[in-house]
Amino acid sequence: MPGPTLRHRAALALLWLGVLLALAGCDSSAASRSSGPRIEYGSFHSHAVNGTLHYSIALPPGYDATKKRYPVVYFLHGLPANARAYRNIGNYADSLATTGHSAIVVGAQGARAGDTDPEWHDWGPGRDWETATASELVSWIDHHYRTLPERSARAIIGVSAGGYGATLIGIHHPETYRVIESWSGYFVPTNPAGKPLDLGSAAANAAASAHANVPLLQKRFKRYPDTFFAFYIGRQDPYPGFVDDNIRLDRELTAAGIPHVFELYQGAHDQAFWDMHEDAWLAAAVDRLDHPS
Repeated sequence: MPGPTLRHRAALALLWLGVLLALAGCDSSAASRSSGPRIEYGSFHSHAVNGTLHYSIALPPGYDATKKRYPVVYFLHGLPANARAYRNIGNYADSLATTGHSAIVVGAQGARAGDTDPEWHDWGPGRDWETATASELVSWIDHHYRTLPERSARAIIGVSAGGYGATLIGIHHPETYRVIESWSGYFVPTNPAGKPLDLGSAAANAAASAHANVPLLQKRFKRYPDTFFAFYIGRQDPYPGFVDDNIRLDRELTAAGIPHVFELYQGAHDQAFWDMHEDAWLAAAVDRLDHPS
């Protein structure tokens, strides 16, 4: 049988080239699909809340391909909430990946069945949500994932009631977090209607108030001068007193000479408003943390 002609060889070469390009395209597409953050869910027994504490975690692109350790952003959801609200971190992880910021994002659980609005607060044995978040969760994440286990590599951020929680936990524990951000938050504990709660004593109310903590922050932040404390709210926020509460804290911090960032934007109190600002505010947080190493 005669061998292939030059024309046949050329046609065969073009055929194989097409196959290789198609395979390369498939590989590229698969790589593209796998290059985003990978979200997992976990849990552990919490002594602070006397039960199982759940969390979500978004591991950044490249986490599985290297042995690098990463900074961590702890994200606190709004309240009242159901027991699965901690799972809603996909947008924030995608935002960091899109803007080229490599960090682990952890969604903290702050509510459960029968306890839907604990305000990220320590209420007593079995309901110590602040301790569960600031101590137990951070310790678990540092021991089970490749984090940079230092305050210089941790941020705590929250939206609405999560902004209140992030603020109080952050200013109570400046040794744990370098970055503290509140998005449309408030600065005293509130009920679901947004009205201040009375915790039963002047001492308890003061401990749970960011305003009452301002004089203490001069000393606390002096020990940690690299702390980045920032908060924003929309001018059209519908909850009574939230805008005034933010403006008041800005004035108190300014009068006390405590460095911070405050922004008053056009907007209300909804996901579309937070989506509008998440790229800039997440980038500002991670830019101030240690880089992966």
